[in-house]
Amino acid sequence: MSDLLDLSVTTLQGEPTTLGHLTGGKAALVVNVASRCGLTPQYGALEALQEEYGDRGLTVVGVPCNQFKGQEPGTAEEIAEFCSATYGVTFPMTEKVEVNGPGAHPLFQRLTTAADADGTAGDVLWNFEKFLISPSGEVVGRFRPTTLPDAPEVRAAIEAVLPA
Repeated sequence: MSDLLDLSVTTLQGEPTTLGHLTGGKAALVVNVASRCGLTPQYGALEALQEEYGDRGLTVVGVPCNQFKGQEPGTAEEIAEFCSATYGVTFPMTEKVEVNGPGAHPLFQRLTTAADADGTAGDVLWNFEKFLISPSGEVVGRFRPTTLPDAPEVRAAIEAVLPA
């Protein structure tokens, strides 16, 4: 799956790049996010993970998505302002994309082939589904929306992919 890192993405600021360039060769926790969801407070825990593990080799990547009951309706500027002002988000974010269905972004077409801890692959269930990608581009963990970013199983998976 190393070509996962070569997939094109566009930043929230409209700049084309690749997932590998966006993460700087680090492990990545890719999360589909939304500003008006009951799970939106997870932004705080995601930012805490970025602060705690960023220097050790992890990049959190937020991917806004409006597919779940229209809970991410804003423009790129509104999303950036909300994340910065409300949660102090410093991790990179991509443009708003679809994560399921025929219009799903190629990144999520690939990510959703990975199974969660129960062995279930397929569509993203809701906002704040998390995919852990190793520095070599392998999906090594998938965590469903209600699993908090700082849950013990997420932390253990992150620790396992970080350089010693």
